[in-house]
Amino acid sequence: MSLDALRGVAVLGILIINVRVFAMPEATLINPTVYGDFTGANYLVWLLGHVFAELKFITLFSLLFGAGVLLFLDKKDADDESSLRLHYRRIGWLLLIGLAHAYLLWYGDILVAYAVCGLWIVFAREWAPRFKFTVGTLMIALPSVLETAAAAAVSPEVIADSWRPAEETLREEVAAYRGGWVEQLSHRVPTAFERQTTGFVGATFWRVSGVMLYGMALYEAGVLTNDRSDRFYRRLALGGFLVGITPIIVGVAYIQAADWSAEAALYWRQFNYWGSLPLAASYLALVYLGCRRLAGGVLVGAMAAVGRTAFTNYLLQTLLATTLFYGHGLGLFGHLSRIELAAVVLAVWAIQVPLSVLWLRRYRYGPVEWLWRTLTYGKRQPMRRRG
Repeated sequence: MSLDALRGVAVLGILIINVRVFAMPEATLINPTVYGDFTGANYLVWLLGHVFAELKFITLFSLLFGAGVLLFLDKKDADDESSLRLHYRRIGWLLLIGLAHAYLLWYGDILVAYAVCGLWIVFAREWAPRFKFTVGTLMIALPSVLETAAAAAVSPEVIADSWRPAEETLREEVAAYRGGWVEQLSHRVPTAFERQTTGFVGATFWRVSGVMLYGMALYEAGVLTNDRSDRFYRRLALGGFLVGITPIIVGVAYIQAADWSAEAALYWRQFNYWGSLPLAASYLALVYLGCRRLAGGVLVGAMAAVGRTAFTNYLLQTLLATTLFYGHGLGLFGHLSRIELAAVVLAVWAIQVPLSVLWLRRYRYGPVEWLWRTLTYGKRQPMRRRG
């Protein structure tokens, strides 16, 4: 149940950051000063989200995907060729669902990246946990090293367009998403394509693959299976928090001292890039300690229900958000402040948590999980619970 609860926390937590991409121009994810009010309570909401949420929950999600590869194969004969065929069929359907999600609904999709990384990550299953961790660290480090080198070598003018887009560019994006589904394609399609090509090769592949390797190693080491001692998780919670939050706060101070300049942009990203890893580990430990203290309680059960329907809940967040913000729905894109978006996050959680609990009282899987299993195994899976 602890693994499911952690997955539930992760899928709920990623909405804290994703809602900004659903509701505001894409550039605000990199430079929050380019659109919307950035003072008072709105600044505080951004700050809390950046420090405690950005990259942390998606890191947990990626850890769990890596562990899930091993978990899937562990249920079968890992040396059996048929288990690998099932894995690749499973990944293939994930890729198709992700492509549909990215191009039809929302360019911020992560499923395509997970599917492509899942094609090769399976070959690392026999590596020793220490070797997985070492290779994972090197892979995570690569885009950071390249970006830091670029910051030292490239003139600020080169990154200025992406760091602070022209007003006309922002207006065009806002107009596209306030328009109908066809109008949205003008931004969604090229943005999704860029993320899945140059963005993926330059950064996402390395970070996601590296964190997946971490997940596999932590699963084998008993960390993700909640098999370590209370003392271990307490130390991980405190140590991960202190080691993680320190560079993140220093990074905020750094970029504000630089007045959010393009010269500091690429350097600034590295503080949270690295700080997010130990902070995510701290969250893992806190969730597992909570699962032990509150075992059988309502909160743990609710988070586990969300986690067991995480695929469905991830896509449901997109359906709810795009209906709220895009022109084919209520058309609120670019209208809401950051503090109002925080209220939207709470409202979506208030829908997803009880809905997940109620659904699993009658059904074995979430609807998307059921579809994925059915497609993977090539035959209809049982859905309703007996009795």
